[in-house]
Parts: sequence; C-alpha cells; structure tokens
Amino acid sequence: MAFDYDLFVIGGGSGGVRAARVAAGETGAKVALAEEDRYGGTCVIRGCVPKKIMVYASEFPAAVQEGRAYGWDMSENGFDWSVFRTKLHAELDRLEGIYRSLLKNSGVETFDARAVVVDPHTVELSDGTRKTARHILLATGGRPVLPDLPGIEHALTSNDIFLLETLPKSIMIVGGGYIASEFAGIMNGLGVATTQLYRGDQILRGFDNEARAYVANAMRGRGVDLRVGVNLVSIKRDGDTRIVTDTNGDLHHVDHVMFATGRAPNSDNLGLEALGVELGSKGQVIVDDYSQTAVPSIYAVGDITNRANLTPVAIREGMAFVETVFKGNPTKLDHDLIPTAIFTQPEMGTVGLSEEDAAAQGPIDVYTTSFKPMRQAFAGHDEKVFMKLVVCKPTQKVLGCHIVAHAAGEMIQLVGIAIKMGATKQDFDRTIAVHPTMSEELVTLRNPTRST
Repeated sequence: MAFDYDLFVIGGGSGGVRAARVAAGETGAKVALAEEDRYGGTCVIRGCVPKKIMVYASEFPAAVQEGRAYGWDMSENGFDWSVFRTKLHAELDRLEGIYRSLLKNSGVETFDARAVVVDPHTVELSDGTRKTARHILLATGGRPVLPDLPGIEHALTSNDIFLLETLPKSIMIVGGGYIASEFAGIMNGLGVATTQLYRGDQILRGFDNEARAYVANAMRGRGVDLRVGVNLVSIKRDGDTRIVTDTNGDLHHVDHVMFATGRAPNSDNLGLEALGVELGSKGQVIVDDYSQTAVPSIYAVGDITNRANLTPVAIREGMAFVETVFKGNPTKLDHDLIPTAIFTQPEMGTVGLSEEDAAAQGPIDVYTTSFKPMRQAFAGHDEKVFMKLVVCKPTQKVLGCHIVAHAAGEMIQLVGIAIKMGATKQDFDRTIAVHPTMSEELVTLRNPTRST
C-alpha cells in the first residue's frame, strides 16, 4: 500500500516537533505534522518558558534590596505588568516562529488543524481531509484539569495566568505540587498577596521530605501564606472578588483563585480506543519501552504517555522513536535518574532517590549541610541553603542529591552526570572544591549526619 507519508505526527510540542524534524531531516522520511493550537506546546507556550521568565521577573525586588545592602543606590518604582506581558508574549511568538521554521526547513509539511486517528494508518483533519501514513506518532501532551467544586467556573488554571490583563493584588493558589508552589513564589515575588492551600501535610509530595520542608519554610519566610492540611470547598464571585470557603470554615477574599491540582493526558476524542490503543486509568496512552502502542503502526511520546512528564524527556523519547523506527537502531530511553529542577523560591534541584526511598531499599548514610551563602549573608539575609547526599552504605554509591538554593537547577544538572555515571562518595571526596562557591559543600561533606 502506498501511503501519503512515512510519518504523521499529531501534536506540535517539544516531543512531536523533534521527532518530526529529525525523521525528515536526518532520514529523508516524508513527514507531516498537525497542531490544533500553537506550535511549541505546553513548555514553550503555556509552561516552562513563560513560567521561568516570570520567575526571573519576580526575583528583581529581592535583588534590589540586596543591591542596597551592597552599597548601591537603587530605587524600586514598581512593576509594570502590561510592559512585561507585552514582552513575554512577543517572546513566545518569536519562539513559536522558530518551531515553525525548524519544521519547514526540515521538510515537514504542517497542518494548523486538529487531527484524529480513523484507522491504524489514517488520520482525519478538522476540515475533513484524510491523510495516510506508514507510522502515526501521538504527541498531544497534557492539560491542567479543574476539580468539580461549587463555583469552579470562577477559577483559573496555570494556562490562564499568562493571559491576565492586569496583575491581581491578591491570589489564592490551590495545590501542593511543583506548579502550584512555583506560581506561589512567582506571584509573591511580583508583590501579589499570595495564599497557597494544600490538602496534604507538606507540599512537593514525592520529593525528599527534608528538602521539601526547607522549601516550605523558606516560602513562608518570604511572605507566602502557605497553609497545609486544608482544602478549598467553594468559590463565590462578588464583582471582581472571589470569596473562598476552605475546609476549616475560613473565608478568603481574593482577586483570583488558581488551581494546580492535576493534569490529564490529551488522549480524549482522538479515536484511539476504537482502534485498540490501550489507555490507562488516567487516560494515558500505554506504550512499551520503544513508545509503541498496542496498535503496531501507532506510537506515542511525551505527556500523553504519563511516564516522566518533562520537556527534555519528551524530546529524548521523540529521538529514541526515530532511532528505532527510521534508523533501524532499536533504542529504549532510560527514564532512571532524571535530574529535575523545581523553580520554587528558593529553587530546588534533585536527582536520584529521596532519603525515604533509599532507606526502604537498604542501609544508607545521609550527609547534609545548611548554611548562609556568602552573598546573602553579607546582605544580612537569614535564609539558608540546604544540600544533601544520600549514599548506599555497603557500596558507597551516591543514590541521590537534593539541593535547595539559588541556582539549584544549574547545580543539579552537573551533579546528575556524576550520579548517572555511578559516582561514589569517595569520588565526590576526591574532587577538589571550587572556592568560594555554594556547590563546593557537595565535595566537603566528610561525616554522615546520620545512618540508617
């Protein structure tokens, strides 16, 4: 059977775009891609890129105060949201243009349309046009979801924050994951009175307990009204004000309420289940180690598979797919020991096992340090950084590293290389410190804080 394309990709985010352009540009495959919204996907348009730019914007008030402590005559005349918002969206437009150019220059044919799968080798576009392909790749990502609560129509998701016409004076953020905690820090840094509600006993569930406690305490120290063990019950709107009732019976009057309590894969209404593509309990597409679904001609990468929902992972899954399907080199992506940065304020970087998970596997040594870094100490700030190594006691292999500090993400990327290579505590000890830096503490931790 002759097909219109060798590959048809549904979804123009990081994973889909990388797979499409590498397949077309490096193997000569005939490739098409359909995207119903904006090219760049969650990361570029609604996620990590605009969020990180907002993190940068929110850090300047503290930088001004720090500058004064160092003797600079600095003034702070307020934040102009409209100026920032205009520049932010101009930058997102620029990045979307780059994504479109990358596809075009690689020879990928693009369709600004929704696509659904009608049989193992056929997709239908929203204008009714049908295209056939030897292989179909699902890369439609995920989306934030809102709970079913009274007044939920008055709430925002993280997608909406970037579109606000004006900066609110107050906001309530519901959730305890990295998205909720990051936006709590952002809004607080921009001068917005910020309350964060989380139903659990501590934010950042799944991360190292000691590290996430440091983050929570520091967030409170910076002004976030972080409340755990409490949830939102209902929202009522009174003009421009949202009146929130929580599970303690307290009322909160805020300008906006933002939920970051969960995300769902964009797998609905794609025609998948009728073809025999297996979906999990959360709607994720079930794939094997090579990103292949139960239908041999259909593959999936990125957040739609709900494996490790991170942009670099989606990109690597897309590349592994091309290696496997178009280069004849079956490639499994190693999802183990993925370094991660949580852009809370302060920032958290982590790779490997938490102390709790490591202790469940066997005896460990735990090395920790907490101190005021030179830059902040000179400025008179009380906030400390926190660093932790989790080490297997019998082998002395470093199983995990957790850092809470400014630029923790930059540090954990490099530590991640060592841990991925199987570095031992002795390898860290043999490494000469770079002085004076915060990160030198990672190679000067001589005695365990505790052993289990």
